[in-house]
Amino acid sequence: MKLFHLSDLHLGKRLNGYSLLGDQQYILERILSAVEQEAPQAVVIAGDVYDKATPSAEAVAVLDEFLSRLAALKCSPQVFVIYGNHDSAERLAFGNRLIEKSGVHLSPVFKGEVKPMVLTDEYGEVAFYLLPFVKPSDVRNAYPEAKVESYTDAVREALAHCKLDASRRNVLVAHQFVTGAARADSEDVSVGGLDNVDAAAFDGFDYVALGHLHRPQAVPGAENIRYCGGPLKYSVSEKDDQKGILVVELGAKGEPVACRSIPLTPLHDLREVKGTYDDVSLLKNYEGTATDDYIHVVLTDKNDVMDAMGRLRAIYPNILSLEYERGGGKGTGTGGDPPPPVKQKSDMEILAELYQWQNDQELSAEQQSFAEEIFKKLQEENH
Repeated sequence: MKLFHLSDLHLGKRLNGYSLLGDQQYILERILSAVEQEAPQAVVIAGDVYDKATPSAEAVAVLDEFLSRLAALKCSPQVFVIYGNHDSAERLAFGNRLIEKSGVHLSPVFKGEVKPMVLTDEYGEVAFYLLPFVKPSDVRNAYPEAKVESYTDAVREALAHCKLDASRRNVLVAHQFVTGAARADSEDVSVGGLDNVDAAAFDGFDYVALGHLHRPQAVPGAENIRYCGGPLKYSVSEKDDQKGILVVELGAKGEPVACRSIPLTPLHDLREVKGTYDDVSLLKNYEGTATDDYIHVVLTDKNDVMDAMGRLRAIYPNILSLEYERGGGKGTGTGGDPPPPVKQKSDMEILAELYQWQNDQELSAEQQSFAEEIFKKLQEENH
């Protein structure tokens, strides 16, 4: 059985103030063309369909158009969609019982039960289990008697009630951060890795289609547990990534799962331009290139250039950011390596640095433990 593994569409996302909706519509057209050409039996979208829990009307319209056209294709793929941590469970699940008649299956709000949806091919049955993003509090509400203290506990408890049939091929669609996988800057960072899920929680599944992380990758030591990555670059840290559609082919039960990627070429790439200001500001050096790409500029000048960002926008209308590189390091004019951007730090790291700065001493073990517990409770309530 052939299936397309997608995730993290983040419809409605803005990148440094630029709306990506046009880029997202373009890439969804490329995905529709690939589905039509390859005719997979299933298309899975593993969460973070929208960028916000309350998506714009325009983002909702883009998803509606995409799903409607998928359902209307002659190859008639079954479409499986779950909600991620960026989505509203109730909003995305609305109307799922009605629209599943067209072959589009939206995961319901998690209440403890994960029912399989079964497709067949020449090797027999393939059962698809849709486990949307869950946090410990969700699972404790569904199973009050269970001891659920961590995200691994939550996923393990939720899947323990699936009652897998080991004689058939079982596919899980989930949206979690699995320990050992590599993050990108465009993803949320939790306190102390509290949202980590041990890969062993997915034992028993022939393939696990994950969403949440934006870089395509297999979980270390588990080739059948994979992130397909987002279809577009959503941060400068992804500038060298090759985005694509992950094509998964399931043979007979017990056979290795075969995976390959169909590259996706965006309407506007996200890339880096590097050199002195004189080099990168001369239009003749870049005439004929895609100057309307989303650009991150690295200047190698020894001194800061007055209003470099504003002036370079005349050549690169979609310039995202600018930094200086001096003496082997990157910074904003002081030389050497800058501290990691705030968006790359956890709340606990930010608090510890603030406390150190204010009090000229580190948090005590007791203070750190108390703060971590507070952050943990906040994350479970609001994540």
